[in-house]
Amino acid sequence: MADPPRRVGLFVTCLVDLIRPSIGFAAVKPLEDAGCTVEVPPQTCCGQPAFNAGDRRNARAIAEQVIDAFAPYDYVVAPSGSCAGMLKLHYPELFHGDPNWLPRADAFAAKTHELVSFLVDVLGVTRVDASFEGTATYHDSCSGLRELGVKQQPRKLLATVEGLRLAELPGAEICCGFGGTFCVKYPAISDKIVSEKTADIAATGADTLLAGDLGCLLNMAGKLQREGRLIAVRHVAEVLAGMTDGAPIGESKTG
Repeated sequence: MADPPRRVGLFVTCLVDLIRPSIGFAAVKPLEDAGCTVEVPPQTCCGQPAFNAGDRRNARAIAEQVIDAFAPYDYVVAPSGSCAGMLKLHYPELFHGDPNWLPRADAFAAKTHELVSFLVDVLGVTRVDASFEGTATYHDSCSGLRELGVKQQPRKLLATVEGLRLAELPGAEICCGFGGTFCVKYPAISDKIVSEKTADIAATGADTLLAGDLGCLLNMAGKLQREGRLIAVRHVAEVLAGMTDGAPIGESKTG
């Protein structure tokens, strides 16, 4: 008798929902191809902005809502290392010392994963059925890399995309300068960091930039466009799902 399909609750993220919904649809495809049943329960922000600003009371209130909403699922998956890091690492911190909520937060964290690491490390996916003609380079977003260990997983799957050539990015592990509220609090420093990042991206000769966090992608896409660089920017899920017919991030449908 076959095992029942894994029931996955997709944590879409605020930015994906409001700015780039296509990433959410792209995240569903490889999960379903791997045999998962994917659902999107009613949800809110993960609470990271409040948490990073020191507003633990509201961050905790948000976390309680999220934990309740995703209680029925075998796994929680997010197409964002930043949000997944908040859910997996910082939710238990919010409930430290609470005998009622801490066990729930720990159980929730244990079943939470970033999208690509879930595909590779949990589901054992070794290849995807997708094609993309062009040369891409990949930026390692800070939270996914440092909090969750997302590094080789996207490269492993991108290597199986038909027609895709991957050019390694110098300083791929260096921050793009976004950092959530960092770019608002320290715009001059943020701009200096992203200027160095876009120079490295251009030096690869790639025509497409990929990453796993929409916040980072929006930051780099905006700078690339202001500099007049003709480099398309996409979330890695869009390429892995073969869903790249739409305009790149930050561009109109007409280009």
